[in-house]
Amino acid sequence: MSQVMEIALIPSKERGKTETDWLHSRHSFSFGHYHNLKRLNFGTLRVLNDDIIQPGKGFPPHTHDNMEIVTIVLEGAVEHKDNAGNHGVIRAGDVQRMTAGSGIEHSEYNASKTENVHFLQIWIYPKERNLKPEYEQKTIDPQNVQNRLFPIVSPIQSEASLSIHQDTTFFLGDFEKGQKIVHTLPHKRRGCYVFIIDGEVTVADKMLHKGDAAQITQTDSIEMQTLKPSKILLIEVSINTL
Repeated sequence: MSQVMEIALIPSKERGKTETDWLHSRHSFSFGHYHNLKRLNFGTLRVLNDDIIQPGKGFPPHTHDNMEIVTIVLEGAVEHKDNAGNHGVIRAGDVQRMTAGSGIEHSEYNASKTENVHFLQIWIYPKERNLKPEYEQKTIDPQNVQNRLFPIVSPIQSEASLSIHQDTTFFLGDFEKGQKIVHTLPHKRRGCYVFIIDGEVTVADKMLHKGDAAQITQTDSIEMQTLKPSKILLIEVSINTL
């Protein structure tokens, strides 16, 4: 007997939160003071934080290890510095991938003194532990993501996307209203995490709004429909490797 697609929704209002005088953060998975046994990870996807940082503020130097960290800037700019000598500004439309590997110390600050910065930070468990730390970033061509899901991070590096040390692919798309999207997975051992950055979308007949997400398993094809102009992040992850 074939298995039926499973879909679990994570409404925006049910995400964990961190609120300070300079940080407004929403956590799709357990993070910091937010601990939810039902939301520890989704396969190799460990963290998806939706962060807004006040002008001139940010995260002082802190360490990470054994994690692939992807940053997608939606508005404004993030200034990154690390103890491996990397220093860059990640602007709206840019994506960054950092391999924390055997250990790296970095800081992330809002690069503007007047405007907020809004970005997603996503952590993926790596295939191997204690890799050599790495850093790379790219600007995504808006034409590549227009009305289609385009791979921006994948296990195979290309001129248009970043690489990652895991069997994981990030797809990003900017869609007009009324677009039908069919996404095909290579096999049912992969799951899909669909996050609505903006807009209104039906995913397998479930309605999702800005900040909502869906965890989808037991299928090799997903159908979506945009009811408004929408920005969608879809992450294919390994779900049987942890």
